[in-house]
Amino acid sequence: MLCQEIMKREVQCIMAEDTIQAAASKMRDANVGFLPVCDSAWRVLGTLTDRDLALRVLAESRPLSTKAGDVMTREVVACRPEDDVLRAEQLMGQHHKSRVLCTEADGRLVGVISLSDIAQREDDRKAAQTMRRVTERESAHGAGPG
Repeated sequence: MLCQEIMKREVQCIMAEDTIQAAASKMRDANVGFLPVCDSAWRVLGTLTDRDLALRVLAESRPLSTKAGDVMTREVVACRPEDDVLRAEQLMGQHHKSRVLCTEADGRLVGVISLSDIAQREDDRKAAQTMRRVTERESAHGAGPG
């Protein structure tokens, strides 16, 4: 199965210049805890999660006018739409992420695959394996942002 077959194509995105207040409002309105941070051509610069907001904004008493680009996670974990879903699973486990971006070769965002997307398409044993690898971060990597 290919990533393009299971990725969500309607992805909310924010710009690095957007405020964290605007990002939080977008998360609330879309009922998500994760937003890719993109440039005007939809190339991914990083990601912003509700966890990033808690640890890098609230815990540090930063103002709501803080720019998303100042607190985003700069590591971009991405696969290509034409990759096999196994590639997305490998990236999730390797980087301990519950979401993987799908980008074109130029870095332009075209979709997102979440752990739940994989779990809904895979047999229970395979999904459980991937979930175990992703969630190892809580015990192995502490409580850092991500």
